[in-house]
Amino acid sequence: MKTLLLTLIVTICLGFRAAATTYQALPAASQLTWTGYAEAGSWAPSGTLQLRRGTFVYEGSTLRQGRFEFDMSTITHTDATLQRHLRGADFFDAERFPVAVFVLREVVKGQAVGELTLKGIAKPVRFPVTITTQPEGLRIQGTATIDRTQFGVNYNSSSFFQNLGSYAIRNDFTLAFDVLAKADK
Repeated sequence: MKTLLLTLIVTICLGFRAAATTYQALPAASQLTWTGYAEAGSWAPSGTLQLRRGTFVYEGSTLRQGRFEFDMSTITHTDATLQRHLRGADFFDAERFPVAVFVLREVVKGQAVGELTLKGIAKPVRFPVTITTQPEGLRIQGTATIDRTQFGVNYNSSSFFQNLGSYAIRNDFTLAFDVLAKADK
Protein backbone atom coordinates (compact mmCIF):
# COMPACT_ATOMS: atom_id res chain seq x y z
CA MET A 1 0.00 0.00 0.00
CA LYS A 2 2.83 2.42 0.90
CA THR A 3 4.53 1.69 -2.43
CA LEU A 4 1.34 2.37 -4.34
CA LEU A 5 0.80 5.68 -2.46
CA LEU A 6 4.41 6.75 -3.06
CA THR A 7 4.15 5.88 -6.76
CA LEU A 8 0.93 7.90 -7.04
CA ILE A 9 2.51 10.95 -5.34
CA VAL A 10 5.61 10.82 -7.59
CA THR A 11 3.42 10.47 -10.70
CA ILE A 12 1.29 13.47 -9.69
CA CYS A 13 4.39 15.58 -8.93
CA LEU A 14 6.01 14.70 -12.25
CA GLY A 15 2.77 15.50 -14.03
CA PHE A 16 2.85 19.04 -12.63
CA ARG A 17 6.52 19.61 -13.34
CA ALA A 18 7.13 22.75 -15.39
CA ALA A 19 8.02 22.16 -19.00
CA ALA A 20 11.49 23.10 -20.19
CA THR A 21 11.53 26.09 -22.53
CA THR A 22 14.36 27.11 -24.83
CA TYR A 23 15.19 30.83 -24.87
CA GLN A 24 17.13 32.89 -27.40
CA ALA A 25 19.09 35.91 -26.21
CA LEU A 26 18.34 39.20 -27.94
CA PRO A 27 21.77 40.69 -28.69
CA ALA A 28 20.43 44.16 -29.55
CA ALA A 29 18.57 44.32 -26.22
CA SER A 30 21.49 42.96 -24.18
CA GLN A 31 24.44 44.85 -22.71
CA LEU A 32 27.92 43.67 -21.75
CA THR A 33 30.35 46.03 -20.03
CA TRP A 34 33.96 45.13 -19.23
CA THR A 35 36.16 46.91 -16.69
CA GLY A 36 39.91 46.48 -16.28
CA TYR A 37 41.98 47.77 -13.38
CA ALA A 38 45.43 49.22 -12.86
CA GLU A 39 47.53 47.32 -10.33
CA ALA A 40 48.18 50.57 -8.46
CA GLY A 41 46.00 53.65 -8.37
CA SER A 42 42.41 54.05 -9.37
CA TRP A 43 42.57 53.83 -13.17
CA ALA A 44 39.79 51.48 -14.31
CA PRO A 45 39.09 51.65 -18.04
CA SER A 46 35.82 50.20 -19.25
CA GLY A 47 33.96 49.61 -22.47
CA THR A 48 31.48 47.30 -24.09
CA LEU A 49 31.39 43.98 -25.89
CA GLN A 50 28.63 42.61 -28.13
CA LEU A 51 26.80 39.36 -27.62
CA ARG A 52 26.59 37.49 -30.95
CA ARG A 53 24.02 34.93 -29.87
CA GLY A 54 22.89 33.00 -26.86
CA THR A 55 20.54 30.19 -26.08
CA PHE A 56 19.59 28.38 -22.89
CA VAL A 57 16.97 26.12 -21.35
CA TYR A 58 14.76 27.41 -18.54
CA GLU A 59 12.72 24.87 -16.60
CA GLY A 60 10.45 26.11 -13.84
CA SER A 61 12.85 28.47 -12.12
CA THR A 62 16.08 26.75 -13.18
CA LEU A 63 18.42 28.01 -15.88
CA ARG A 64 20.65 25.41 -17.55
CA GLN A 65 22.25 24.18 -20.73
CA GLY A 66 23.19 27.54 -22.17
CA ARG A 67 25.65 28.71 -24.78
CA PHE A 68 26.60 32.36 -25.24
CA GLU A 69 28.93 33.68 -27.97
CA PHE A 70 30.72 37.03 -27.78
CA ASP A 71 32.10 38.93 -30.77
CA MET A 72 35.63 39.83 -29.65
CA SER A 73 36.10 42.25 -32.55
CA THR A 74 33.50 44.52 -30.92
CA ILE A 75 35.49 45.32 -27.78
CA THR A 76 35.13 49.07 -27.44
CA HIS A 77 36.79 51.86 -25.51
CA THR A 78 36.58 55.62 -25.99
CA ASP A 79 40.35 55.74 -26.64
CA ALA A 80 40.87 54.33 -30.15
CA THR A 81 44.49 53.34 -29.43
CA LEU A 82 43.49 51.32 -26.36
CA GLN A 83 40.61 49.78 -28.30
CA ARG A 84 42.99 48.58 -31.05
CA HIS A 85 45.40 47.29 -28.40
CA LEU A 86 42.65 45.27 -26.67
CA ARG A 87 41.65 43.72 -29.99
CA GLY A 88 45.30 42.99 -30.83
CA ALA A 89 47.64 40.11 -30.03
CA ASP A 90 48.78 41.58 -26.66
CA PHE A 91 45.28 41.15 -25.29
CA PHE A 92 42.38 39.27 -26.91
CA ASP A 93 43.75 38.77 -30.45
CA ALA A 94 40.33 39.21 -32.03
CA GLU A 95 41.64 38.51 -35.52
CA ARG A 96 42.78 34.97 -34.59
CA PHE A 97 40.09 34.38 -31.95
CA PRO A 98 37.01 36.29 -33.11
CA VAL A 99 34.58 34.52 -30.77
CA ALA A 100 34.63 33.80 -27.04
CA VAL A 101 32.13 31.24 -25.74
CA PHE A 102 30.53 30.67 -22.36
CA VAL A 103 28.83 27.29 -21.95
CA LEU A 104 26.46 27.26 -18.98
CA ARG A 105 26.14 23.92 -17.24
CA GLU A 106 23.74 24.95 -14.46
CA VAL A 107 22.82 27.62 -11.94
CA VAL A 108 23.26 26.51 -8.34
CA LYS A 109 22.17 28.76 -5.46
CA GLY A 110 22.37 31.87 -7.65
CA GLN A 111 25.78 30.94 -9.10
CA ALA A 112 26.23 30.24 -12.82
CA VAL A 113 28.58 27.32 -13.32
CA GLY A 114 30.14 26.67 -16.69
CA GLU A 115 33.13 26.95 -18.96
CA LEU A 116 34.55 30.02 -20.68
CA THR A 117 36.63 29.67 -23.84
CA LEU A 118 38.73 32.73 -24.58
CA LYS A 119 41.62 32.78 -27.06
CA GLY A 120 41.07 29.06 -27.62
CA ILE A 121 41.60 28.23 -23.92
CA ALA A 122 38.70 26.73 -21.95
CA LYS A 123 38.51 27.16 -18.16
CA PRO A 124 35.77 26.58 -15.59
CA VAL A 125 34.11 29.74 -14.27
CA ARG A 126 31.52 30.52 -11.62
CA PHE A 127 29.75 33.82 -10.94
CA PRO A 128 26.51 35.17 -9.42
CA VAL A 129 23.44 35.70 -11.59
CA THR A 130 19.90 36.91 -11.07
CA ILE A 131 17.00 35.89 -13.26
CA THR A 132 13.84 37.95 -13.50
CA THR A 133 10.71 37.51 -15.54
CA GLN A 134 9.90 40.45 -17.81
CA PRO A 135 6.90 41.00 -20.09
CA GLU A 136 9.26 40.60 -23.05
CA GLY A 137 10.98 37.44 -21.70
CA LEU A 138 13.68 36.63 -19.14
CA ARG A 139 16.38 39.01 -17.96
CA ILE A 140 19.69 37.53 -16.75
CA GLN A 141 22.02 39.90 -14.93
CA GLY A 142 25.28 39.62 -13.07
CA THR A 143 28.97 40.32 -12.99
CA ALA A 144 31.70 37.79 -13.71
CA THR A 145 35.23 38.33 -12.46
CA ILE A 146 37.71 36.71 -14.83
CA ASP A 147 41.46 36.17 -14.44
CA ARG A 148 42.74 37.10 -17.89
CA THR A 149 46.07 35.33 -17.34
CA GLN A 150 44.29 31.95 -17.24
CA PHE A 151 43.52 32.59 -20.91
CA GLY A 152 46.99 33.67 -21.99
CA VAL A 153 46.35 37.42 -21.70
CA ASN A 154 49.54 38.29 -19.81
CA TYR A 155 50.26 41.82 -21.06
CA ASN A 156 51.64 44.00 -18.22
CA SER A 157 50.74 41.43 -15.57
CA SER A 158 53.01 41.66 -12.54
CA SER A 159 52.61 37.88 -12.26
CA PHE A 160 54.71 37.58 -15.43
CA PHE A 161 56.73 40.79 -15.67
CA GLN A 162 58.75 42.68 -13.05
CA ASN A 163 59.32 46.38 -12.49
CA LEU A 164 56.20 47.52 -14.34
CA GLY A 165 55.45 50.25 -11.83
CA SER A 166 52.39 52.26 -12.84
CA TYR A 167 52.07 50.22 -16.06
CA ALA A 168 51.03 47.04 -14.22
CA ILE A 169 47.50 45.81 -14.94
CA ARG A 170 45.55 43.61 -12.53
CA ASN A 171 44.98 40.07 -13.68
CA ASP A 172 41.25 40.22 -12.92
CA PHE A 173 38.75 42.13 -15.00
CA THR A 174 34.98 42.20 -14.67
CA LEU A 175 32.27 41.62 -17.22
CA ALA A 176 28.88 42.97 -16.16
CA PHE A 177 26.01 41.62 -18.23
CA ASP A 178 22.34 42.31 -18.71
CA VAL A 179 20.91 39.81 -21.18
CA LEU A 180 17.30 39.79 -22.36
CA ALA A 181 15.96 36.57 -23.90
CA LYS A 182 12.70 35.44 -25.48
CA ALA A 183 11.17 31.98 -25.48
CA ASP A 184 11.25 29.99 -28.71
CA LYS A 185 7.82 29.59 -30.18
